[in-house]
Amino acid sequence: MSTRTAMIAMGGNSLSPKGEAGTISQQFAHTRETLDGIGHFIDRGYNLCINHGNGPQVGNELLRMDLTHDKVPPLPLGVCVAGTQGSIGYMIQQSLQNKLRDMNVDREVVTLVTQVIVDENDPSIKAPSKYIGARYDEEEGKSLAKKFGWSIKEQEPGQWRRVVPSPMPEYIMHGKSIKTLVDRGTIVIASGGGGIPVYNDPMGHLEGLDAVIDKDYAAAKLGRILRAEELWIITDVENVYRNYGRDNQESIRSLTRSEAKELYTKDEFQQGSIGPKIKAAMHFLKYHGEKVMITSIPCIKDALDGNAGTEIRNEI
Repeated sequence: MSTRTAMIAMGGNSLSPKGEAGTISQQFAHTRETLDGIGHFIDRGYNLCINHGNGPQVGNELLRMDLTHDKVPPLPLGVCVAGTQGSIGYMIQQSLQNKLRDMNVDREVVTLVTQVIVDENDPSIKAPSKYIGARYDEEEGKSLAKKFGWSIKEQEPGQWRRVVPSPMPEYIMHGKSIKTLVDRGTIVIASGGGGIPVYNDPMGHLEGLDAVIDKDYAAAKLGRILRAEELWIITDVENVYRNYGRDNQESIRSLTRSEAKELYTKDEFQQGSIGPKIKAAMHFLKYHGEKVMITSIPCIKDALDGNAGTEIRNEI
């Protein structure tokens, strides 16, 4: 029997939930909780590749630079993404290696710092809209924007934040190496935070970009490279809802790709949260992916058994 491969996209807030200080000890504790869910895939013999969000962690890096910019030179956003790939990868890698030892499973875990090529002419680059970093009042926000060359927008009344481009991933670098490792049973942590955005300059050399990439889109693209049968998008709700947060909220347990596309086109999903996950699911299923599951950490076991989550498949 052939081994199934799952690409797993974990939300950054699962390691650093809102409302917490986000200390390293707290992040390690949440990482261990998260990997209890990943253990169910290991029990069933899946080959695995994991990527993760990094929003809270990058936000902290940017805040540190705001507080120390007069003493230490600030870092480009791409370098911050690379740094959090390493630090979050380390937490996941160490915690998962300990989990494997407890399970008496002999498998290696590696973290791969991953660059992702984007189109330098992507429309989002000229119209940045992804909010990152701390919130400021108008005076401070505009002062910092002038000093550092930021683009800023008012996210909520009286709260201004930096905005950056969020281009679509065109090509995941190091894909052959990642696939080789995954196929031999190594658990790989890759394209963390969606990957480090880079583009090809006129000389054919890679150049970094101050931008962020949606980690679910990157997971869908990497899942294609791995020829994974399954894409799991781990978020903070058990399943997808129609009319989420309204009186007529309705849970959705299963969808075909065409049904998902119809609902997405009708703006039935929140564009800032579930919407991109549905778009990523459709991209993954467009090629050879068999199913996408959207669920939360506590529901992974039940979702594997078909009793929880939202499953999206191609039409039979």
